[in-house]
Amino acid sequence: MERNAEASTEPAAGLPAAGLPSVAAVLLDMDGTLVDSDAAVERAWRAWSAEYGLDPDAVVEIAQGVPAISTVRRLWPEWSDERVRAEAARQLDRKCLDLADVVPTPGAHQLVATLERLGLPWAVVTSADTRLATARLGQADISPPLLVTVDDVTVGKPDPQGYLIAARRLGVDPARCLVVEDSDAGVAAGRAAGATVASLKGRPADVVLVDLRQLAGMLSRDRAA
Repeated sequence: MERNAEASTEPAAGLPAAGLPSVAAVLLDMDGTLVDSDAAVERAWRAWSAEYGLDPDAVVEIAQGVPAISTVRRLWPEWSDERVRAEAARQLDRKCLDLADVVPTPGAHQLVATLERLGLPWAVVTSADTRLATARLGQADISPPLLVTVDDVTVGKPDPQGYLIAARRLGVDPARCLVVEDSDAGVAAGRAAGATVASLKGRPADVVLVDLRQLAGMLSRDRAA
């Protein structure tokens, strides 16, 4: 199980020499960061692309890390708001029914256990709606103390609104938050919020992580120093 895995000892690329001593809260993206739902996300958008004769590879790339409604609106700017909302809702329904291979990412459970042991406030900030986020987090056996979804914002990632809301609800200055993301849109949102940003999948950020085990180890060492 992830809870028993050892933390990676590899240094994080771009990590300041002082580590992360000023982190007062950790704000985590869901899909691709805490929860491995990449295959389910890709299946949903490929199926939708086939319905409209769109290039599935291009659609999957556009959809990374942003709300479904933003993806639909970008691809079909001539559609009415009503149709865009209906198509986005249909995509969310499709995703909620496809949970078979949704699992925690490597180190996710260990990181959650570390945050709780250290008493560090944390939240999940996702471009999914509350229903889909609850379904995927439940499938991965992760229960965040605070969940901010697309239902809580007026503008989704790369806008920082979700991360600013999470920081405010946790009572922490955004500048003392660590945002953890796996998409360019998410990294941009964290940076716009004024937070330090750690990334997975090699995305350019303040800290580039191999996996969440590495972050768990970094936080543990910083608090022990």
